[in-house]
Amino acid sequence: MIISIPSILLGLGGKCLLSCALVFLQWNHICKSFLGVFSVSLAVVDTILTLFVTTLHMHADGYIILLGLKLTRYHVCLLVQILGQMCNALQWPVAVVAGLDHFLRVTRRLQPVTGRTRFIVCLFVTGLLWYLAALYVFLLSDFIPVMEGVYHTQVHQCWIIHTTQILQVSMFLLLTLCCAALHAGCSTRFLKNPPLKDQSTDRSRAHSRRDVVYQAIHIFLKTWALFLFFLAMILLLPVGIPAYLGLNIAWLCFLNSLLIAVVLCAVCPVSQVTQGLAAVPPDSFCEWTFQCIVSVS
Repeated sequence: MIISIPSILLGLGGKCLLSCALVFLQWNHICKSFLGVFSVSLAVVDTILTLFVTTLHMHADGYIILLGLKLTRYHVCLLVQILGQMCNALQWPVAVVAGLDHFLRVTRRLQPVTGRTRFIVCLFVTGLLWYLAALYVFLLSDFIPVMEGVYHTQVHQCWIIHTTQILQVSMFLLLTLCCAALHAGCSTRFLKNPPLKDQSTDRSRAHSRRDVVYQAIHIFLKTWALFLFFLAMILLLPVGIPAYLGLNIAWLCFLNSLLIAVVLCAVCPVSQVTQGLAAVPPDSFCEWTFQCIVSVS
């Protein structure tokens, strides 16, 4: 898709304002998880890029000298295209690492680890992901900047790729959540007949699993139903999300809640949830509290 540079700058500016607002909203706990640390790094990268390309585009001479290099409006399109490629490359790795982080936290596999150690590890992994994404874009991918043959001092619009990774990640996780709900429902349906003595425990566990799954899905949908509707519209309508806007903190907040729901429903033992032994990761949008579940005998 071809987008004018003023529209790109407006989109980047809006993204930065939204990122700053969300970081401020979650400041008390945003650095306590991998997604929080990565969100801060993303806000910093977006802000630096926005200020740089805005200065470059608005400069009267059409160019600036930085570290001995002559940078022109040509480089605005180049930098935005590079950012879009890196955002596309980071979507799945961020989702996988965040899912692993949530699993270890919910199941208390890393309970002895201190908060400071966790922050240092998250900071290191975040830096490593940015480095690997840059390495992939510049050395391993088939990325070729598209400048439409315009002379570098007269560039007024840029060719921008769109992202599909958001839909891929969300569809995969939503299907996993649906499969967990179907499995929980089928487990109780198969045990609806009066159980024998040695089956009473299995039936109680099945009902507990169903209640946990249904409550988790209800908590998630109560907050993010409108966002899911927006994703559905993007899937159905012939529109695309520019790649440089695809990886944003609003999307990471949604991903955080969705991963928590998936881990609680599909991975975490129901006994840890019902007995309050599961350590739910920080979430500023969903309140992950479960009602007391009565065992069925």
